[in-house]
Amino acid sequence: MDTIGIIGAGAWGTALALVARRAGRRVVLWAHEADTVAAIREHHENPFLPGVTLDPAIAATSDMKEAAAADAILLVPPAQHLRPVAAALAPHVKRNAPVVICAKGIETKTGALMSEALAAAMPHARACVLSGPTFAAEVARGLPTAVTLASADEAAGASLATALASRHFRVYRSDDVTGAQLGGAVKNVIAIACGVVMGRELGDNARAALVTRGLAEIARLGRAMGAKPETIMGLSGLGDLALTCTGEQSRNLSLGMALGRGEKIADILAKRRSVAEGVATAGSVVTLAARHGVEMPIAAAVNAVANKGADIDATIAALLSRPSAQEEA
Repeated sequence: MDTIGIIGAGAWGTALALVARRAGRRVVLWAHEADTVAAIREHHENPFLPGVTLDPAIAATSDMKEAAAADAILLVPPAQHLRPVAAALAPHVKRNAPVVICAKGIETKTGALMSEALAAAMPHARACVLSGPTFAAEVARGLPTAVTLASADEAAGASLATALASRHFRVYRSDDVTGAQLGGAVKNVIAIACGVVMGRELGDNARAALVTRGLAEIARLGRAMGAKPETIMGLSGLGDLALTCTGEQSRNLSLGMALGRGEKIADILAKRRSVAEGVATAGSVVTLAARHGVEMPIAAAVNAVANKGADIDATIAALLSRPSAQEEA
């Protein structure tokens, strides 16, 4: 896998371009925005990842076909755009090239996991999932990071792990594609809840309780959907949850903090260029939970506040008034 094509030049896609270059790969980075392509070509910088100088060998293009000619594809659009992007990409991808899903979310219209959306748009794809506790800016700076690479195709997973791994980017392989996706998607919803707690100044005890009970919700849904417990407790589950619910760089945590301070969701989103996937994912998680008969009160509360205009204090009061229960996942 000498050449890596990256579809999506946001902060995470750009950080992954640097990862692949450090691993010695030739990199072609596709961006939808012409000004992003120009900035990378002319100044070796990306406005979505300010303050980071890019390797001049990273080729930027607005021609999807050029990026799709690579030996492996990293698919990094916002989650809600993955299906149409994959459909546009499908005619140009080499038949045996692995396609690695790097977006974290669940489709709002269908409740589909990203792997299911990819399978519908690109049936021949050798699908893999890259997930874990990763802030793009830290990965871009070469700080130590560990991720999960999940694939049902053992050969593809092993080849990709070798192609992307370096001293400061450790890749752990898994065959649990479902579990790797659920952890990465639902943690964004729990992070919004943690942000609300911080914005309302309810204390560290409350945030720790939300993280713990949020993990239990992820585990319940994972069990119902066939995910492995060790995946939920691994990098793409507990690891990603811990980072997103505590790290100041978390977009979902900061969005929740703004909500907790009383800002309106429309005003918060209008001020942001980056995507906080947890808002859209909250509704999808509630849909999935209902489909599988799983109780997820924290996710439901976030969906009510972020997407249905529910009163925050009343929603918190409802959570706190739930009957005491045995502590189990």
